[in-house]
Amino acid sequence: MDDTMTLDLPVICTRGMLVFPGHESAMDVGRPFSLKAISNATDLYDGNIVFVSQIHPLEEEINFDTIYHYGTVCKIVRRVKKDNHGTIKLTSAGEKRCEILFFYEKEGCYFARVKYLEDIPGDPNEETALVRKITEQMQYINRNVNLFPRELYANISQGLSASELADAIGQYMNIDLNERQKILEEADINKRLLLVLASMQKEKTINEIESTINEKVKKSIDENQKEFYLRERLKAIKEELGDVPNGEDDVDAIRKKIKENPYPQNIKDKLTEELTRYEMMPASSPEANVIRTYIDWVIKLPWWEKTEDNQDIADVEAILDGDHYGLKKPKERIVEHLAVKQMTQSLNAPIICLVGPPGTGKTSIAKSIAHALGRKFVKASLGGVTDESEIRGHRRTYLGSMPGRIIQGMKRAGVVNPVFLLDEIDKMASDYKGDPTAAMLEVLDPEQNSFFSDNYIEEPYDLSQVLFIATANDLSTIPGPLRDRLEIIELSSYTEQEKVEIARRHLIPKELKVHGLKPEQITIEDETIMYIIQHYTREAGVRQLERLIAALMRKSVLKILKDHPDNITIKVEDLEGYLGKAIFDHTKKMKENQIGVVTGLAWTQFGGDILPIEVNHFPGSGKFIVTGQLGDVMKESASIALDYMKANAEKYGLSEKDFEKQDIHIHVPEGAVKKDGPSAGVTLTTALYSSFTKTPVRNDVAMTGEITLTGEVLPIGGLKEKSISAHRSGISTIIIPKDNEKDIDDIPESVRKDLKIILADHIDTVLENALAK
Repeated sequence: MDDTMTLDLPVICTRGMLVFPGHESAMDVGRPFSLKAISNATDLYDGNIVFVSQIHPLEEEINFDTIYHYGTVCKIVRRVKKDNHGTIKLTSAGEKRCEILFFYEKEGCYFARVKYLEDIPGDPNEETALVRKITEQMQYINRNVNLFPRELYANISQGLSASELADAIGQYMNIDLNERQKILEEADINKRLLLVLASMQKEKTINEIESTINEKVKKSIDENQKEFYLRERLKAIKEELGDVPNGEDDVDAIRKKIKENPYPQNIKDKLTEELTRYEMMPASSPEANVIRTYIDWVIKLPWWEKTEDNQDIADVEAILDGDHYGLKKPKERIVEHLAVKQMTQSLNAPIICLVGPPGTGKTSIAKSIAHALGRKFVKASLGGVTDESEIRGHRRTYLGSMPGRIIQGMKRAGVVNPVFLLDEIDKMASDYKGDPTAAMLEVLDPEQNSFFSDNYIEEPYDLSQVLFIATANDLSTIPGPLRDRLEIIELSSYTEQEKVEIARRHLIPKELKVHGLKPEQITIEDETIMYIIQHYTREAGVRQLERLIAALMRKSVLKILKDHPDNITIKVEDLEGYLGKAIFDHTKKMKENQIGVVTGLAWTQFGGDILPIEVNHFPGSGKFIVTGQLGDVMKESASIALDYMKANAEKYGLSEKDFEKQDIHIHVPEGAVKKDGPSAGVTLTTALYSSFTKTPVRNDVAMTGEITLTGEVLPIGGLKEKSISAHRSGISTIIIPKDNEKDIDDIPESVRKDLKIILADHIDTVLENALAK
């Protein structure tokens, strides 16, 4: 093609990128008109396409005035689809310089009418001198910055032309777009070499100035400034590589936080060490994410933050009493702890364990304690935990590792002295993953927990200021070493009178609010509440009672919306209509004195109850029959009672009885209900004596106690519940072991004033008071 000929070709407008003749270049193409240009060039123009740069790379509008008027005709070498959005990685080879004479758009693609530019040779001697000078500059620049590839030196020695050398330098030099464009536009070879040499001289001068500045900086900065300088350089490098999102690096903010806050010295050292490691890694590295997560955990843990305890003891007592009715012992213990702390101004928190049946308020009293002391409250449910790592955390070498529940709870609390509830501590179990109860030993030992070690955090953490409150239903499932570290406070079942008070003070107001009722709209009499407690529930706590009160509220709301009464009063006789027929009926005392039938006292998880025990004998072969689903302990008590009677037959006027020719049958009614416990010995002995001597037993007397083979009466537990059940059933006299005299104060005053309590240390005292005269 001669100088006068022109050619129309598709155009790709690049953003600041130039392709010099004789060089391949790869770029990502995604704009629709550029993709169309590639398609047209491949299909219609034998792969020929024009590359021209936009004057302002970020400008979206493209026309003849916004592009340079000189470019390169290139040959498409290959194209590779990159993603589903249509982006193509295009590799092209520069063929010829060209001048753009006319620029237009057709069918979504840009075209240019171009004219080739041929090289114009200059003075050969000048060309030789320029090439030699450029070669020297290349060697100097490569000593400081490895800019030019070795292949270029090899090509020079093999006879690379001056024109090709100038284009090669223009391709590799990292200079301003305008300077590179001038090199591309220049057809005169010697002038092009001069432009290249000027750019190289400028690069050399910049390198010399930068080297001088670096030397001056090195001499003038001290150690801290040096660190700052290096970090700034590292930050800049990371931003260039794209390792820091949005150019933001919060490592300095973390370092400042560590320096300004009173973290323990070992934590400051550990965080500084981890930060240094973090900075040396690319942000995309998985290890960097692990380190960053660890740093965040350690920083966000409370190391010094704390709340001030409410120092007003009277106020604490008032809050506890307002939140809960009853629960005297746990309230006393917390008030004592606060009093001692005020007196000494320093005291490690106790490890309290509240033990009792479900629904007795163990969890809610812990919340009230936090409220009364003005502390933060956190809870960890340990029911079903079988993995030791749940308590101690996982080591950072594992994928997805994290701290244990203790450290997680402390992070949620945000202070070093919260009230920390360990719920259902008796429900933990061990398996092949370890024994979590053993891991709890360190947490709950006041002598050790100031240096609690979590596998994830690795550094010791102080738990000594935490007020741990554990809850459990059954102490027997807690291992001995763990139980030894706990201060046990028993929460027995509520009495019926206490349940009435709880319903009146807490449950009814709560359910009124939940159901959108006002107090004046509904009235539930105390007798109604008591009847619900006695005949619709059988529980130690008040959960079922709360559900039944909620049922009354729901039905009342429906009645109010239907019939619009001003007030609904719920009486005992209305309950069947609201709740259906009564489910339970407590055992009532015998109507009259009977031979061989004695009223015993029993403790159940729902409270107390009376337990009639029946004995009969008849001619036979000396069989000893026990029925009524009795456990092993009660069967042994029956054997002891019979053997005591046989051994003391003469003393009790039974010597003429031939026990070998008598079948003896002991029965405890409600045969489908399992019964066991070490407190039926005196009852069984009295029933046997009554049956053999034909002496009636008083129907207004109930008894409890274990017996030995010598007739001594041993102490029992659950006296409070047993006494309440006797009072409820109409019993007027109870016989208890003498050693239980200390427990009489636990019996509510309303029950104690109506009961005659007889203390017995021997079975003779029991028989003397139980048998009808």
